[in-house]
Amino acid sequence: MLLKQLQKTKNFIDKKIKTKPKIAVILGSGLSNIQNEITNSISIPYGKIPYFKQSTVEGHNGQLVFGKLNSTDIMLMSGRLHYYEGYCLHDIIYPVRLMKILGIENLIITCAVGALNNRYDVGDIVVIKDHINFLGNPLTGKHYNIFGNRFPDSSNIYDKALRKTVKQISVKNKIKIHEGVYFAVTGPSYETPAEVKAFKKLGGDVVGMSLVPESITASQEGIKTVALTYVSNKAAGISKKQLSHGEVLALGKKAGISLEKIISELTVKIK
Repeated sequence: MLLKQLQKTKNFIDKKIKTKPKIAVILGSGLSNIQNEITNSISIPYGKIPYFKQSTVEGHNGQLVFGKLNSTDIMLMSGRLHYYEGYCLHDIIYPVRLMKILGIENLIITCAVGALNNRYDVGDIVVIKDHINFLGNPLTGKHYNIFGNRFPDSSNIYDKALRKTVKQISVKNKIKIHEGVYFAVTGPSYETPAEVKAFKKLGGDVVGMSLVPESITASQEGIKTVALTYVSNKAAGISKKQLSHGEVLALGKKAGISLEKIISELTVKIK
């Protein structure tokens, strides 16, 4: 059933686009401005795509954008799906399954995070080097060999070579970045001070409510993945003010300038 659905989705998209992207980007909260840099773009709302679910969170436009970024064919997910919206993990990773069918080879994922690490400041960019998953594994259920191994290796989910390239681009452009471990939780409530203390002791540097299902799936499929996150707030017990999604969106617009620069140069280097 899944393979038939994916083929129908692919057929629908193939009729709309003329490009054959090898690079995909998933945009997180408040980062939709990046799509303004896409030329010859074709936008398709999720609600019109067969078997796609609709994004319901403010700051997520909910559309696929195809076009060119610096002459490179690209597929852009402007907005993502979250577990806390009531979707199952299989719904969340459906777009990543589609990427495999479309021939995507490299995936750039962006999202907002809360800082667990005291050295991280609001607005800083954190390149994810590993994760701790309390959100759930999306590979449960029926297995299809087309997507890779049933029991995939997880030692290089966030591709080392892509991370190295991101660091080089950041140094060149004098953009402050960190490398850290992402702690994945379900949300939608922000973490309690006690949870924050526990997550820090377990090795988390940042915490968030997305990213990991897509990363695990892409890794299984053999899609090289890099995750670029921005610190939108300091987690409970560290922050001295009440946390809000509005703060996330506001910081996304500021951090988006640096992320746009990194993504733009990265697509040229890996095309």
